[in-house]
Amino acid sequence: MLACLPATISVLFMYLVRIYQVQDCDYRKHLDDFSVVTVIIVVYLMFIIILQNFGSLPYWARVFAFVVLMVLLALPFGIAVKAHWEDSRIFSQAPSIETAAPSIEYHELPREEVQVQDTLGDVLPLEQEMNLLQAMCTVEFWMLFVTMIAGLGSGLSMINNMSQIGESLGYSAIEIGNMVSLWSMWNFLGRFAGGRVSDYIMQRGWPRPLLLTVTLGFTILGHLIIASGFPGNFYLGPVLVGICYGTNWSLMPTITSEIFGVKHMGTIFNTIAASSPLGSYILSVRVVGYIYDKEANKEDNSCFGIHCFMLSFLILAGVTFLAFLVSLALYFRTRRFYKLVVLNRLKHYAR
Repeated sequence: MLACLPATISVLFMYLVRIYQVQDCDYRKHLDDFSVVTVIIVVYLMFIIILQNFGSLPYWARVFAFVVLMVLLALPFGIAVKAHWEDSRIFSQAPSIETAAPSIEYHELPREEVQVQDTLGDVLPLEQEMNLLQAMCTVEFWMLFVTMIAGLGSGLSMINNMSQIGESLGYSAIEIGNMVSLWSMWNFLGRFAGGRVSDYIMQRGWPRPLLLTVTLGFTILGHLIIASGFPGNFYLGPVLVGICYGTNWSLMPTITSEIFGVKHMGTIFNTIAASSPLGSYILSVRVVGYIYDKEANKEDNSCFGIHCFMLSFLILAGVTFLAFLVSLALYFRTRRFYKLVVLNRLKHYAR
């Protein structure tokens, strides 16, 4: 059901998608409203989950929290209706709408700009559309592949073993369940903030792989915190790993499209993303699971204490450090390329 339901919903409602013409940039305001509502819902759920850890809520409080949640979930429909009403009003007030395609004028680039683009050949082709085979022949493809299999694979390994980690450290089933829910929300916040922050640093002329490198560094710190076993590490460590894991997932498709082009971006990215479950299998089963079985009690196959996962997360930290080094090399390799891409885009928007 979990595998078929999302695809079924997409197929059933795909015929309701329509393309609408916009008259101005108000659509950006509506998209920001959607983002704000989504963040509010996540923060609200985090508040309710944390509040439940301090005690059971009375019946009236649970009903009130449910009603508030339903109202928050209905807000996106209100934003969509408002946006549609504003567009309809603008169309009705306009006497006529020109639908003819604007003429496009082509200008020859100055010799200096042509020379700047020609000097980029030793790094990466500028805005080149590559197919999968062409991308696989580049160093950048395998850098992203290794980063995905080591960096995101280690994060996925932590997710797969959160229940056993909590049990070994003495946390209750309710605390473990709340922690898994909170981790999902931190993952979302990482995906949301990753796109915003990466766009900001791109406007400042910094490559996106720089943010990817930084988040991998914090992922290493999160693995080391879990391996340390100090009180409260089960709350702090997964927070860092969850936020960084979500940020990396939001960065990977964008970096792929910027380096290899958008024409075959889906095929190239899905090929790179296939390394994440592969890395999770190797690290979860062959590393974390193997070490846990060695440390566990032979009678009931259970383990309690810091030693159950200390060595495993030290290995995960080492594997993530490898991804950190590869991402750092990708940053230096694409730094000049990204600066020229940003420069060209700024010149295009300034015309």
